[in-house]
Amino acid sequence: MNMFLQELKTYRKSTIIWTASLIGILITVFAMFPSFAKEAEEFKKLLEGFPEVVRNAIGLQVDTMGSILGYYSYIFTYVVLCGAIQAMNLGTSLLSREVREKTADFLLTKPVTRIEVITSKLLAALTSLVITNIVYLTSAYIVATIIKTDDFSGKVFLMISITLFFIQLIFLALGMVLSVLLKRIKSVLPLSLGTVFGFFIAGMLASTTGDDKLRYLTPFKYFDTSYIMQNAAYEGTYIIIGLIFVLGAISATYYIYSKKDIQAL
Repeated sequence: MNMFLQELKTYRKSTIIWTASLIGILITVFAMFPSFAKEAEEFKKLLEGFPEVVRNAIGLQVDTMGSILGYYSYIFTYVVLCGAIQAMNLGTSLLSREVREKTADFLLTKPVTRIEVITSKLLAALTSLVITNIVYLTSAYIVATIIKTDDFSGKVFLMISITLFFIQLIFLALGMVLSVLLKRIKSVLPLSLGTVFGFFIAGMLASTTGDDKLRYLTPFKYFDTSYIMQNAAYEGTYIIIGLIFVLGAISATYYIYSKKDIQAL
């Protein structure tokens, strides 16, 4: 419990910063929706002037942009991008920080097992992400309710918003397994940014080509907001793939870290 609380305290500042950043992005872009809704037809004509490939790449759905859910699904793409970086940072620093700061050997001399170390750190990271998502979701719904021009489905809004947490879980797990596979991570941010943007670009390519096979390669395409709005449901195949990856990556992290030689100071 002490280790969990200490880790949670360590993540406190970054959790506040990332949560505030996500809400800031949301409010800044959402503030433009009332004006956008009034001139929806003109904006649609303007957007139709963009090449279809470009519209697909950046997630523009012309037919739904005039509704609050359609508008939200577009800006949510970039909220998820920031959330993925937060989760990747957490996952990558989870176990590499002790090695980088040369405190790993000190930690492991304490009367705790390596399994307990990973579990405490993982629970602290999950708690951080849960706090971020609860605050974000609450803020997003309040703002959407204030600025809405027509009624919208709260269920669909919730289903879109909660995919932020699902995608963060995938990147948290990916960061964790990378932190134990790589011998020494000098800086977490370049690795996190490079990995997340690499998957984001792969998602853009999947959108432009229309090749569903490419969707399997990037978590950003596991939850299609257009599909969610039309069906009020998720695509089961991608849920299963994401779940298998998260469980596999976390299991691999436990196994590798329990066998790994930790360099002493």
